[in-house]
Amino acid sequence: MGERRPTTDLSCISREIRRDIIEMAHRSKSPHVGSALSCVEILAALYFDRLRLDVWEERDIFIMSKAHAAMALYATLAARGIIGRELLAGYCRNDGELPAHLDRFSARGVEASAGSLGHGFTMGLGMAYGLKKRGTGRRVYALMGDGESQEGSVWEGALFAPRLGLDNFTAIMDYNNLQGYGRPREICGFEPVRAKWEAFGWHVQEADGHDPRALCAALREETPGKPRIIIARTIKGKGVSFMEDELVWHYYIVTDEHKEKALGELR
Repeated sequence: MGERRPTTDLSCISREIRRDIIEMAHRSKSPHVGSALSCVEILAALYFDRLRLDVWEERDIFIMSKAHAAMALYATLAARGIIGRELLAGYCRNDGELPAHLDRFSARGVEASAGSLGHGFTMGLGMAYGLKKRGTGRRVYALMGDGESQEGSVWEGALFAPRLGLDNFTAIMDYNNLQGYGRPREICGFEPVRAKWEAFGWHVQEADGHDPRALCAALREETPGKPRIIIARTIKGKGVSFMEDELVWHYYIVTDEHKEKALGELR
């Protein structure tokens, strides 16, 4: 389970994950497909290149703070062989084991219950602090949405993490420039985002969030003494042309017609 994949393989894996997301959204008649599609390459780069998972008790930790995009994590865990693919059929369905928002008791590899935005990020900071105090080499990664970063809990953590020297913690912002009610700048703007995190004492990187090579390079970079945030520029609904950068796909369900058209593109 520990082999690193070439970035060309990561593109193929990303298409597989997107197909599973479309299938899950269609079966469950549930929303948030656009949010799930935007972070696929980020998860592929983490689970197939960066996270140390060979010895499960000594694994690196990944927290999906934007937990409404749970489909993306479940599909990635299945692609990585951490959960059985048969579990995907029960996503957000009666008698299924995978809820629409993450529950850490639902499946192997789900490290934290999340859904209230801003909480996964700060839980990850606490885990990173505990692991650092124990002197382990384990790392913690947390993925949050750009709209999520408007939460006060995120900024409290952002202020405190450098004081603790949490260089074993990486935050990744899925910056798709769309949240539940519009563009972040129209709701509660946070630009200049890079300058703000740098002013708080973080090591800041920016990357194309749909380029596996760029993401892997950013994730491999060492940041001694500082926590890190990677601002990943993404597109909501990425991979399905009629869903890309469309706010409605925060809420719309995938009909039979949508499914066939989306899977046709993803083949």
